[in-house]
Amino acid sequence: MDHSRTILRQRMRRRHRVRRHIRGTAERPRLAVFRTHKHIYAQLIDDAAGKTLVSASTMDKQIREGLGFGGNKQAAEAIGRAVAERAIAAGVKKICFDRGEFRYHGRVAALADAARAAGLEF
Repeated sequence: MDHSRTILRQRMRRRHRVRRHIRGTAERPRLAVFRTHKHIYAQLIDDAAGKTLVSASTMDKQIREGLGFGGNKQAAEAIGRAVAERAIAAGVKKICFDRGEFRYHGRVAALADAARAAGLEF
């Protein structure tokens, strides 16, 4: 079996293992984080309705202007603050955190810490 296919299969299993325990509701949506080498994305998702309530990423024009590169901890902190501000504006304070297939380390942890500091509870 191809090595890259093995890695992909491991990541999918890890993602499903984490998401098996986490469900977002209207009162407590799921903060899903996805990262690539160049960018980081965050969404608040209501799984019961199947809707994305709030999103922020390093691809957003307003956020991208203040960043030099989207694949570092400073960019992750900016996304964490932005998603928290947008969530509070939408009336959401409590969330559940979904790290997906990524370890709670580095950029993922920086995004979570910045979202907490900006007022989200999880």
